[in-house]
Amino acid sequence: MSKISYGSTFVKTNYIIVQKLIKVINRKHDKESINFQDFQRFINQQILELNQSSDNLVKWLTKQVNPQYIYLLGLLYYYNIGTEENSTKAFKLFLKASEDNYLTAQVYLGKCYYDGFGIESNNNLTFNWYQKSAENDSIIGQFYLGNCYEFGIGTAKDIIKSVHWYKKAAKSGNKSAKLYLANCFRLGKGVEKDEIKAFKYYEILAKQEISDAQYQLGNCYYNGIGTRIDKIQAKCWYEKATKNGNIIAKDNLLNHYKKNKGVRRDGRNAFEFHKLLAEQGNINAKFQLGYCYDEGIGIDINKVKAFELYKVAAEKGNSEAQYNLSFLYELGEGVDKNEEKAFEIIKKLAEKGDLDANYKLAYYYNKGIGTEINKVNYWYHKAAENDNKLALYKLGEFYELDKGVDKNERRAFEFYMKSADQGYIDAQYKVGYIYNYGTQIDIDKEKAFNYFKMAAERGNVDAQYSLASLYERGEGAEKNIENAIYWYEKAAENGCREAEKGLNFLLK
Repeated sequence: MSKISYGSTFVKTNYIIVQKLIKVINRKHDKESINFQDFQRFINQQILELNQSSDNLVKWLTKQVNPQYIYLLGLLYYYNIGTEENSTKAFKLFLKASEDNYLTAQVYLGKCYYDGFGIESNNNLTFNWYQKSAENDSIIGQFYLGNCYEFGIGTAKDIIKSVHWYKKAAKSGNKSAKLYLANCFRLGKGVEKDEIKAFKYYEILAKQEISDAQYQLGNCYYNGIGTRIDKIQAKCWYEKATKNGNIIAKDNLLNHYKKNKGVRRDGRNAFEFHKLLAEQGNINAKFQLGYCYDEGIGIDINKVKAFELYKVAAEKGNSEAQYNLSFLYELGEGVDKNEEKAFEIIKKLAEKGDLDANYKLAYYYNKGIGTEINKVNYWYHKAAENDNKLALYKLGEFYELDKGVDKNERRAFEFYMKSADQGYIDAQYKVGYIYNYGTQIDIDKEKAFNYFKMAAERGNVDAQYSLASLYERGEGAEKNIENAIYWYEKAAENGCREAEKGLNFLLK
């Protein structure tokens, strides 16, 4: 990687400017955990705002012997700012500053040992340096020490100590610590379970544009965790989290919500507005009013009213009302359950080219409603043509399992890959499985590791177990027993009995 450098006309580097830079960087470190791209961008921005050249800054720092300047030079090597990429150089600079007791350098040194950056990975030394910085009141060090105790990194797992350090860091304003603490309150990990307190933490952080907090706040509203159920608020926060890059929030949007284009979301005013127009005969307003009753926007949920209004709008040709009406028939909400009726509605919509209906129809065929299995393949193909990730995955299954099409494992793999590239978690696991065992393609343990890791980090329990196994055996990545234990624990927490066996074996 070539060095990153900006600017052309700059002020001469001096002690005052460098002190300002160090102060603002450390202040940001106190507020959140280390994210490489965010911090690289932030440091570059601060250098420019101080009218500095990163090249000149590096030259100036190279001549200094004070630990804070050695630390800053280490940062520039770590983030490849004004320097050629050199992880060993960054590590050595952090080590030198750490030995002179510069706290943030100690945190970065711990991170180097954890990531194997410029030095062989060593979780015991990771823990030691995080502990040293935390006990000397480094806020970011306190957060990372809490991480070590929560996940057993270089020390025995101790959730009580983990919460202790998260609380210390959170009290000093560290957002990452607050998020982890919120998770502890939500799950009752190391503290008495308190969903209301968890909700309040998520709410504060979500308003500060923390995407994981926005996603969790959406979950709170969707499931009634620490607050009343409010599907509209949930959707709002899932959308914000999605906009900020949270992939799981995007999946929730796709999986949980009916069609509602054009429906206003401002509660009682929305309801009254749509009610007035609906009474004047506006068909679209009747659909929207039905949606208000369906989801409880400005009025108590009333599925019967929702059904009646959707039906009126559907009979007048409103496709969104038709689609949502099929949900009510399928689930038996507001009307007697009638899957055949739901099927008829979706089939007509699919034949008119509705993309969502294409996938839904294939799903109905797959359940046996309509029974013509050859049509499953046809409608999934229709949906897959528009890059529907679920349809792509299903087509992979059909070609792999000889369902309605001639068996073709290479074709199956192509569809699984396309679905995985669209972000479908089960497909990512499946692609990892294929690379791991060579069932449809040559074995490639490194690619298997990468796909398992993608799916594992997003909650797929099979991927978590498989990732742990690769770490344990050193396949596709360096052997790392502590990482293996971590992922076996994750899988076991999600109900995988094989993971419990793997965990027990490693902990003997």
